[in-house]
Amino acid sequence: MKNLTPFQLALLNSSIISLIVGILYLLVLVPVQIHPWYIVLIIVSITWLISYIVFGYTLEFFIYRKIKLIYKSIHNLKFKGDKNKFKIELKEDIISEINEEVAEWAKSKNIELTQLKNVETFRREFLANVSHELKTPIFNIQGFVHSLLDGGLNDPSVNQKYLVKAAKNLDNLSEIVNDLEIISRLETGDIPLELKTFDIHLLCQEVFESLEFLKKRHHINMSFKEGSNKSFYVLADLDKIKTVLINLISNSLKYGKDNGKTLIGFYDMHENILVEVSDDGPGISAEHLPRLFERFYRVDKARSRSEGGSGLGLAIVKHIIEAHEQNINVRSTPKLGTTFSFTLKKA
Repeated sequence: MKNLTPFQLALLNSSIISLIVGILYLLVLVPVQIHPWYIVLIIVSITWLISYIVFGYTLEFFIYRKIKLIYKSIHNLKFKGDKNKFKIELKEDIISEINEEVAEWAKSKNIELTQLKNVETFRREFLANVSHELKTPIFNIQGFVHSLLDGGLNDPSVNQKYLVKAAKNLDNLSEIVNDLEIISRLETGDIPLELKTFDIHLLCQEVFESLEFLKKRHHINMSFKEGSNKSFYVLADLDKIKTVLINLISNSLKYGKDNGKTLIGFYDMHENILVEVSDDGPGISAEHLPRLFERFYRVDKARSRSEGGSGLGLAIVKHIIEAHEQNINVRSTPKLGTTFSFTLKKA
């Protein structure tokens, strides 16, 4: 009863009214004056026809046309004015359809609203973070330069030290700007991938050699996991994957424990090669893991800045892996270590 179409509703009401009229005619008029049976049938039929027309017209022109306007408005918003998508007839269950459409539309709008709120929150945090990250080296450079202008330039014990510190902050500032540009170009697709087949095991060895200075500074051993010290060929952009490995391995050296170890593992996953970069450092709390790949997000801000870096390394890593249509994940246990893993297409 609750899901009747306008056609069925008009049919039901006209049938009830004609039945009532027929019963009243039989009970009231027939005992007083005898009429042929076909007269009763004609009266009932005329009553049914008139009531059906009245109900149908009322429902169509005064009620359901209003509902159809609402339904059409929802469709215009949903399908961007495509009239071919909008089709509704009086014989359809309009109320149920509109109820489903409104519920679906409201759900999609709530999702969009939540996404917009998240984007706005991210935008505010990003602006605050980037202004802070840029302000720190600029403020330091400003302090060193003014100190030199105020007389420090003529002091041999001060000028060289301040110039070195100012240059270091300028390098940091340049790195932040360059990394921001890289992320922007990765997001817009301005940096195309140059896919080719290469041995990722050999590439890791090259990265080990380039990070030898960090290894010696922190006394951390770099090696391959059991079964991984052999060739694994992948189809990817060699330079960009080298950037990924440099970021992940250097992070494991910077934030691992002294005299610890960094291990690289490769695993054949049929169509892909799984790459893992693990350390036995202090680990990362679970609350930080979901935001680890955000721009400028730092778990230990004081230590991160003392170790250098723009704070954009993991964000760049994530963009590069996603540009290859692959995934990157992180798992970590406090006091036990952290493992970053990503996949690449097997050659």
